[in-house]
Amino acid sequence: MAELKTKSRPTGATAVLARTGFPHVTSATKGEIHIVTGPSQPGFNPIDLLYASLSACLTMSARIAASQMGVLDRVSEIIAEVTGEKAAEGLSRVQTFTIAFTIRGDIDDDTRRAIARAAEEEICTVSNTIRGNPDFSTTVSG
Repeated sequence: MAELKTKSRPTGATAVLARTGFPHVTSATKGEIHIVTGPSQPGFNPIDLLYASLSACLTMSARIAASQMGVLDRVSEIIAEVTGEKAAEGLSRVQTFTIAFTIRGDIDDDTRRAIARAAEEEICTVSNTIRGNPDFSTTVSG
């Protein structure tokens, strides 16, 4: 059996914010995104990025799950729409994530549900992190 070799991808992001304006974020691989906060401004705010990370991870994880179940060749498209509800009290946070999966293809509903469950509860690093209690290691400099 051939040994699988995985190449790790650099991860991380740096946000820079001047005295005025909005954050500019650069990924470890030099991807860039400008953050917006106005209600009608097109683009991503920090909460949108949280939802975007979860939705992207869920779709990729669902594809992995479908492959593991041997049905990927019958799946034509996977969509994960993620929204949420902020907590009304206590710390500022998303209290509830609402996930709507659409898995198109020639598979039955039980298989769709199994793919979604495996993606959300077993495979997706983002959902597993949100459900967990990650440690934070913070430094501050001048």
